[in-house]
Amino acid sequence: MPSDDTRARDRIIAYLKRVDWGLAIVASLSFGAAGYVLITEGGGVAGSILAEDFWLFAAILPKVMLGCLIGALIRLLISREAIERFVGEGSGLMGLALAGLIGMLFPAGPFTIFPLAVVLMASGADRGAAIAFISAWLLVGINRAIIWEMPFFGTDFVLFRFLISLPMPLLLGLMARLPVFDRLAPRVPSEKDGA
Repeated sequence: MPSDDTRARDRIIAYLKRVDWGLAIVASLSFGAAGYVLITEGGGVAGSILAEDFWLFAAILPKVMLGCLIGALIRLLISREAIERFVGEGSGLMGLALAGLIGMLFPAGPFTIFPLAVVLMASGADRGAAIAFISAWLLVGINRAIIWEMPFFGTDFVLFRFLISLPMPLLLGLMARLPVFDRLAPRVPSEKDGA
């Protein structure tokens, strides 16, 4: 019988295999653009772009690694049963509200949020909770509202935008749980599926 770590790793790998076409498209566009720049602008321009991209990659990589580390630590600190109970398929509206609240309060950027959402789904959260988590972070993130929006738009506008956006993570999470979306966004394989 495979260990819990092996099953969890296999579930994450199975989930990540679903995004291979997206990676192939992005890689094709990137290499195509690089080839075009190399042909039209020459090696000097292409080299300087690659050097700049290297430093961008070097700046982003630690954030992605920390996002994955947070996800892995959450899997170790919070049991699969607890994740399933609080934000899994049977968690109902409270699970969506909890996922939305966590997303709203989570102060990190996309390089942490998205790996964390993948790990949560592989650890028992359903797609509705993952969408509520990501949507809340995007639409009603407190950190971004205070740091970025209030200085530009002022408190009144930000509060108005916040209030009209507040129900959206819950509504999007509910929509994501509809059976009509099973073919478009299948569940992440879990232990129940024998993965």
